Amino acid sequence: MTPYGLVDRMIFTQSYKKHKKERTLKRLELFEFEDLHWLPNTIRSGATNLLALLHKLFGTADVLAKIVRDIQDKIDITRITDLGSGSGGPMIDVINQLNKDNSSEPIQLVLTDLFPNQDVVQEINNRKLRHIQYHHLPVDATNISTAPKGLKTMIASFHHMNPVTARKILQSAQDNREPILIYEIAKNTIPVVIWWLLLPISLVILILMVLVMTPFVRPLKWSQLFFTYILPIIPIVYAWDGQASLMRTYTFEDFRSLLRDVNDSNYQWSVEDAKKSNGKKAGYYVVGYPINIVSR
Repeated sequence: MTPYGLVDRMIFTQSYKKHKKERTLKRLELFEFEDLHWLPNTIRSGATNLLALLHKLFGTADVLAKIVRDIQDKIDITRITDLGSGSGGPMIDVINQLNKDNSSEPIQLVLTDLFPNQDVVQEINNRKLRHIQYHHLPVDATNISTAPKGLKTMIASFHHMNPVTARKILQSAQDNREPILIYEIAKNTIPVVIWWLLLPISLVILILMVLVMTPFVRPLKWSQLFFTYILPIIPIVYAWDGQASLMRTYTFEDFRSLLRDVNDSNYQWSVEDAKKSNGKKAGYYVVGYPINIVSR
């Protein structure tokens, strides 16, 4: 995901001073290279390709497919609109799983981003994947009315949003009576002091992980190899962003604070641990959906 602009940062600063309750958030407002507009697409795509591989290794698609099936028990889903899709993420595998097990009408997947990388859009659309399309126009998650209808998903991207933007997204989903699923693969449970103390070691470990993981990236391009092994920019970007995202992730209590002002008796919110089929925890998720309204 890319940033939602300096205006929101200014609004957040003013809101922070005005509302002391923001200080209760455990989440830290750190930067990530992926959010910087000047970061070349080659580097950004290289990092998001590694994230996609990480999701495959962690079995995120299986976890998400189970969550979506549970949501289907509450509302009808014929389309999923993924917000902040980046290089595609795990939702492509999720939709394939859902449709493989679905004996009725297949679910459509629309990938979107605020600043879509047109090379990625073209590459995915050229695959002519069944029931999957990458929307080439910008989609702003804070204004869900402009997005294609259906269940909205934000996979490992919500932590990029500062509290002002985060509330706008939650409020927009509720106001437009659109269901939304937010999933984060990590949980922000480490004390801040411990995180800072272990940061040098953690960065080295992640950089070494990138060197091992890169040959398994698909599609693997020469640019990914060059900026990994010759000029190691991608490992540095991935390592820092991975550690920063951990502390930028909203905790359960943070979400309860965000939802405090987003309250509608006709809209249901829940925050839950995500679990694999073996019962092992795998991050967490937030679901919001209109009561007694069928999603189309």
